[in-house]
Amino acid sequence: MKDFRIRILIRVLFLTFTVASAEFMFGRPNMIFAAGLTSVIILFQVWEIYRFASQTNRKLTRFLESVRYSDFISGFAADNKLGKSYKELNHAFNEVLEAFRNTRSEKEESWQYLNTVVQQVRTGILSFDHEGNIQLMNANAKRFVNEANLKNINELAEKNEKLFKALKEVQSGKGTLYKTNEFLLTIQATEMRIRGNTVKLVTLQNIQTELQKQEIESWQNLTRVLRHEIMNSITPISSLTSTLREILDTEMIVNGNDYKLKSEAADDLREGLATIENRSKGLIKFIDAYREYTSLPQPKIKTVLLKGLIEKTAQFMRQELKKTNIVFTHSCSSEYLAIQADAEMIEQVLINLVKNSMESLAHTDSGVIELNGKYIDQSIIIEVIDNGPGIIPEAINRIFVPFFTTKKSGSGIGLALSRQIMQMHNGSLTVESKPDIRTMFTLHF
Repeated sequence: MKDFRIRILIRVLFLTFTVASAEFMFGRPNMIFAAGLTSVIILFQVWEIYRFASQTNRKLTRFLESVRYSDFISGFAADNKLGKSYKELNHAFNEVLEAFRNTRSEKEESWQYLNTVVQQVRTGILSFDHEGNIQLMNANAKRFVNEANLKNINELAEKNEKLFKALKEVQSGKGTLYKTNEFLLTIQATEMRIRGNTVKLVTLQNIQTELQKQEIESWQNLTRVLRHEIMNSITPISSLTSTLREILDTEMIVNGNDYKLKSEAADDLREGLATIENRSKGLIKFIDAYREYTSLPQPKIKTVLLKGLIEKTAQFMRQELKKTNIVFTHSCSSEYLAIQADAEMIEQVLINLVKNSMESLAHTDSGVIELNGKYIDQSIIIEVIDNGPGIIPEAINRIFVPFFTTKKSGSGIGLALSRQIMQMHNGSLTVESKPDIRTMFTLHF
């Protein structure tokens, strides 16, 4: 502050001298004009002292305006000669502005990086505010929407009303499907608040290719099982038919207009026809099971109390369980838990799972089955747990394939139907198994 003080002192001395001169001049009539001119000089000197003394405030104001308007290019160094404190103040201002410059640069780099990632992902990303103004739209979203220069989502109403409704009506945290000749899009949405405005973020993912691959794999698995089951019936029927024809050709005796057959050959013929009948009935049963799998009715959705559903299933199974040594328990974590479901269809799933557990525990001395209802991670689940032999790792990925079974007398349709019912309820059915320790089927709602 040494230089600053000296400059202030010089200005005050000049002002004092000028005031004294003006006072001297006002005392002499012949110097009135000079006194008036000196008064003007006094006013200028006062203004100059004020301007010089308030330059720190102006500097601070200019610094704050630089921050406010993101003007980080300008610097502070012009008055370093006023002293060490001014130089330190300028240095501090410049360091702060440099930090802001670096932050803005990092922010712009992060934005560019994020924008590049958003543009490169295979998922279409689209966001718009409550007025429909597009905030973000990546390349894949433009391709799915078939609009490269969409400014407002409402513009889509005239060009593609179906897609417009799908984008506007999809609820936060939920999803919907939209199909075109080229794409099968799964549309999901979430809402957020940005600077006081509600913004809807929508993702569009084309699952056509993945779905086609899954469909082909499913059909291959189904065809493999169908071929196996049909061949198991057709092969012995074909073989027996040939054998029976040979019996008729070799053992049947023509006696005039009548035909005679030895009793032994007749027994073979009768036995063969009975076998063909049994295999035919088995094939018809298999076809009926397939028809049942492919013709499930649509669920009648109602609000169902979870505790009542579990207790009703337990009551239904109680008589069968009494005939065994299995310990059966059921529970529900809250009597207020409710699901949107067709009660009869979900009961069918639970009964099927409990029966499967009973069959797996047929040769277990201390069998235990648990039927539990819970609320975990913002979703309602029902667990069916047993301590039976379990499912081997090689089979666990195939148990939901229609007609695949690990039981000698099983149709292979129960678990496939159960999963299909859960999918019709927008839920899922999963399994975890540690052989001879614990097997758990879980219904997720």
